[in-house]
Parts: sequence; structure tokens; C-alpha cells
Amino acid sequence: MPINVSAERFDQLVDDALDLIPASLAARVENLVVLVEEEPPEDEPRDLLGLYDGVAMTERDSRYAGDLPDRILVFRGPLQRYCDSEQQLVEEVRVTVVHEVAHHFGISDERLHELGWA
Repeated sequence: MPINVSAERFDQLVDDALDLIPASLAARVENLVVLVEEEPPEDEPRDLLGLYDGVAMTERDSRYAGDLPDRILVFRGPLQRYCDSEQQLVEEVRVTVVHEVAHHFGISDERLHELGWA
């Protein structure tokens, strides 16, 4: 049975996941915002847990200067439907946040699968 937590609790889970990113790595994050959305955009799969929307740091050049922040979107609805307990939700939010932050640094889905983060 899907888990249901308040929006405030879910936001806290995302904040907690971000806090687990090592400080040395977090210090290298540039021009990035993390947002919680209820559902993925209509042109994306309904079960999508997170999405990186931006230009990976490995692909940026001088044309990137002054751009709006890249975005990590964490989708509350699919994550809650995927999980049966709050403990599982905590873990899946953590994995989703790490996965999307990795995309910010230019790490591919294939590499994330090799590392166990996909």
C-alpha cells in the first residue's frame, strides 16, 4: 500500500537527503535549485521519481554564463506510490536526490547503474 506523508514531511526528507551529500561535493554544485513537484510533467512517464533539467557541469562552456539555475525536480506522488513504508520512502528519496545530483556533475545513467545509484 502506498505511503502518504505531508508535503512538509516530504520536503524534510529531500532536505535530509541533500544534507547527506558530502560537503566537498556539495561545495562544487553550481547554479542549481532542488524543487519538489507533485507529479512529473505530462510528457514524462507517470512513474518518474526525479528529473535533472539543465546543463551538466561537464558540458558547460562560456555560453552558459548567466543562465537560469539548473533544476532537480523530485516528484512526491510517484515516490509515495512506489513506497510501502516511510523507511522505504526515506531511502528512495535519498537515492533519487543522489541520482539527480550526479547528473548535475555529468554522470550518466549507465554509470549510475554500475555504481548502484539507478
